[in-house]
Amino acid sequence: MTDALKKLVEAARHVQPSPEHREEQRRSFAYGNTHFENRLITREMVDRQADKLAKEQDEHRGA
Repeated sequence: MTDALKKLVEAARHVQPSPEHREEQRRSFAYGNTHFENRLITREMVDRQADKLAKEQDEHRGA
């Protein structure tokens, strides 16, 4: 491993993703795994369900 790559890897260890980035990655992971099993699954479907779940969680917390 080159010194430049070592520095990049070390820097990456300390990066804290934003909540928005984590959500984007979570949805991408969900899409990739579900679409692999069922080609009819779309990113839009994953987004709709994720938004629905987030809304339900917000309502539950506020209750």
